[in-house]
Amino acid sequence: MMVGYMAYLIVALLVIIFLSAAIRILREYERGVVFTLGRFTGVKGPGLIILVPFVQQMVRVDLRVVVQDVPPQDVISRDNVSVKVNAVLYFRIVDAERAIIQVEDFMAATNQLAQTTLRSVLGKHELDEMLAERDKLNSDIQEILDQRTDAWGIKVSNVEIKHVDLNESMIRAIAKQAEAERLRRAKVINADGEQQAAAKLVEAGRMLAAEPQAMQLRYFEALHDIAGERSSTVVFPLPVELLGQFMKGQSK
Repeated sequence: MMVGYMAYLIVALLVIIFLSAAIRILREYERGVVFTLGRFTGVKGPGLIILVPFVQQMVRVDLRVVVQDVPPQDVISRDNVSVKVNAVLYFRIVDAERAIIQVEDFMAATNQLAQTTLRSVLGKHELDEMLAERDKLNSDIQEILDQRTDAWGIKVSNVEIKHVDLNESMIRAIAKQAEAERLRRAKVINADGEQQAAAKLVEAGRMLAAEPQAMQLRYFEALHDIAGERSSTVVFPLPVELLGQFMKGQSK
């Protein structure tokens, strides 16, 4: 009896071990790359997967979007400015077979490729472009990475440049440049205003010259404005024409 019970127990243990080695459950976002005696035999999942113990092996692959931080990279821009740039990389696996078979470690390979691509692309642009055209740079880096990782079954969906760090001397130089640019714009705006005012004055002078009564009305308006001022000094405008008539009378 004891021998029979021991035999049943051993058989039960073997069945449990067999089932635990044979049964796999994959979640909805997981796939299993199955190898039979070392040879690829297919991609399975999600759900219940049954393997032949010691004959088949399975590698789990996560199909969700992976967010990976690209470490800060020392970049020398086209105008010879040294900066530190880091970025964030978003990608996911679209072909589990190629992600496992074609590359040893797709996570490390993608990260290293992102670092070299970041340095290569940003090194072709000037500092002003790095600061002002990030959307274009993000698109260029994403397109290059997507093309190079396609052979690994990886889809790079987005790349975002996070920070462009400058040294203190370059920050001061940029501040001086921005101040000079603001002064230049202020002078240009002031010159445009003077030009427009001069054009309006010329137009007004022509109108007043065409209508002498209008000049007389402007003279009365100036007198009215002076009378309203509370000042101890009164400046009385005298028309030039009146002075001319007066000078002619004196000469006679």
